[in-house]
Amino acid sequence: MQKLPISMRMNFLKMSGLLLAAAFLLCSGLQSRAATEVKENSPKRVLVVSVTASFRHSAIPTGDKILGELAEKSGAFTVDYVPQPSGNPPSEPKKPASLNPDADESAKKDYAEKMARYEEEMAKFKSAQAAWMEELKTALQKLDPENLKNYDAVIFNSTTGDLPLPDKAAFLKWIEDGHAFIGIHAATDTFRGHTPLDPYVLMLGAEFKTHGPQVEVEVINQDPAHPACKHYPKTFRVFDEIYQMNGFERDKIHGLLTLDKHPNTKQPGDYPIAWCKMHGKGRVFYTSLGHREDVWDVNWRGGRRMNDPAVADAFQKHLLGGIVWALGLEPGDATPQTGKAAAP
Repeated sequence: MQKLPISMRMNFLKMSGLLLAAAFLLCSGLQSRAATEVKENSPKRVLVVSVTASFRHSAIPTGDKILGELAEKSGAFTVDYVPQPSGNPPSEPKKPASLNPDADESAKKDYAEKMARYEEEMAKFKSAQAAWMEELKTALQKLDPENLKNYDAVIFNSTTGDLPLPDKAAFLKWIEDGHAFIGIHAATDTFRGHTPLDPYVLMLGAEFKTHGPQVEVEVINQDPAHPACKHYPKTFRVFDEIYQMNGFERDKIHGLLTLDKHPNTKQPGDYPIAWCKMHGKGRVFYTSLGHREDVWDVNWRGGRRMNDPAVADAFQKHLLGGIVWALGLEPGDATPQTGKAAAP
């Protein structure tokens, strides 16, 4: 057989190489697209944080359980947990009452002894507190920027206090870059009390200011089309601990649930219950409900029920709707409403 000229053979080899390279790139592209589709169709990954640096709510274990059940039943997401370290945080000793200016020598001696004991107890407390904060730091390592790459959302389930996050600025940037944050009840009692307002508070939209006795309130549904509210009627009743907020600005959030009067005094006003907002590209959902176990759990039997099981069922739908909206799985408006604050 006659051999082809060298130039033709070289061209043939080049074309063969190009075809092989094109086939490889096509195959790689198809594999990459398939991997992307699998990832997009897989359940979202959510990290539930229930660590507290100050007051700890009794409903936290119930909330963690319900969040796990919502994940399993919906199939929309999976949950991992950042639980509280074992043991209890140290209690700060109480300082003795001030000495009266006209106290006699005996009273002065007694006061000096009490203050000496107090100083000793305070030194022990500070040492124990430092050790406790180190335990919290270890527990919160799951919020390290590198580990957050494994998650689509973070839920703060009644967290409190100034949590020793590995890198708070990076955590807020992670949300801003397009991830989801869901805050429940005391999430607004986290990083609060700072002047100016803490960047976390600005991301969330408000901070807890105070609350009165637990009370039944009539809640107004501000957005019946939103996934977190579409199952609620125009108004509904719930018995819970109702927060009043500091730093709340209606023109920066999208209202979901609210009151048009003070929960305890009934004085007319604007008392937000739940809202959503954008933080950069990230979606933020917050609800202040969830102090009581019987708000969370349909089957709770741990004491006197103040809420019908239907209230807990509706609250679970409220949470699930807020979570799937924050994850971008269901559409919903996040633009601030115009007009009256409490208008649906």
